[in-house]
Amino acid sequence: MNNKRTKMFLKMITSSLIRRRSRMIIALLAIVVGATILSGLVTIYYDVPRQMGAQFRNYGANMIFTASGEEPLTQENVEKGISYIPKNELVGYTPYRYETVRINEQPVLVAGTDIKGTEATSPYWYINGNRPTANGQVLVGKNVANLLGVKVGSTVEIHYYDNEAEKSDDDIDLGTTMFVTGILETGSSEEDYLYMSLADLAEITEKVGSYNVVEISVSTSGANLEKYIERIDSNVEGVKARLIKRVTSSEGAVLTKLQSLVFIVTAVILVLTMICVATTMTAVIAERRKEIGLRKALGASNSSIVGEFMGEGLLLGGIGGILGSVLGFVFAEIVSVNVFSSSITFRPLILVISVVVSVIVTGAACLIPIKSATEIDPALILKGE
Repeated sequence: MNNKRTKMFLKMITSSLIRRRSRMIIALLAIVVGATILSGLVTIYYDVPRQMGAQFRNYGANMIFTASGEEPLTQENVEKGISYIPKNELVGYTPYRYETVRINEQPVLVAGTDIKGTEATSPYWYINGNRPTANGQVLVGKNVANLLGVKVGSTVEIHYYDNEAEKSDDDIDLGTTMFVTGILETGSSEEDYLYMSLADLAEITEKVGSYNVVEISVSTSGANLEKYIERIDSNVEGVKARLIKRVTSSEGAVLTKLQSLVFIVTAVILVLTMICVATTMTAVIAERRKEIGLRKALGASNSSIVGEFMGEGLLLGGIGGILGSVLGFVFAEIVSVNVFSSSITFRPLILVISVVVSVIVTGAACLIPIKSATEIDPALILKGE
């Protein structure tokens, strides 16, 4: 019996929607547009931190390690500190060791580093030429290149003294000749250094196994970075971890503003959807005043009238929500590919949420028009007033 009543109810509201399809299509389109924007923006909202984090990694590392005491950093305690960062979030890390050498009797700061590693932690470097790929090669900062008058393809003779103040005539340094593979331009302090591999610097200085600083690039939120730093500082002896504020603060500010914008736009779209649906339902009820009055005169209860119109609204909300959720994912994918050059992550839960919200919004939009339907006086309608 219940199944027959359910089928009859569905047939009744479906027939009603079909008979007034021109108006209902307008309401359906409003719901579809609302659900599309909702689904698309919510998908982007949840995927923005990942996408923006990847984009901000192009601006360099967001964490550094320095020595917490007098002893320099070692590979052992650096690796121990890195172990507290999840592997799936670690973009890369690059150690640096600094020394002063002489080239053409000019003091020059040398940074010994993992040249390959700088591709992950300093992707913003613009290099006229190439990064060094073998021993005996160097990358020269633009300011150093101007000072020394070198260019790509030149050679430089590097001299190093452990303590130049105590140098005597017996200290003979024949120098090390190295090949310039590229000129580094960043518009920042990186142009004041000459870069070589840690192995080359160790051979020149006869010092191995220690670093002055380590740059780390981590693809995660600022809150997670703070947690990792706290764990590293508490558990790794000899390592002091800290954030690079200019990167993390900018990332946090941009994410907050983008997410706030998404929230505001979504709220406005939902309100406009409610207004459109409410207007359409009001017009439908106005057209059906005589029908409603006749039904009430024949004994129809307010609850049956409410159920019919609410059923029509919820059915529209469900159909519009499903269509809008699918279109919303397509919309989010197009935005992500064009803005971030990366595909969006499909989240089934967002599809469910979009459909549920669409149904709720449509139901809420129908409340006022339906209330007016229950207030229709059958006597006045049948008298033609």
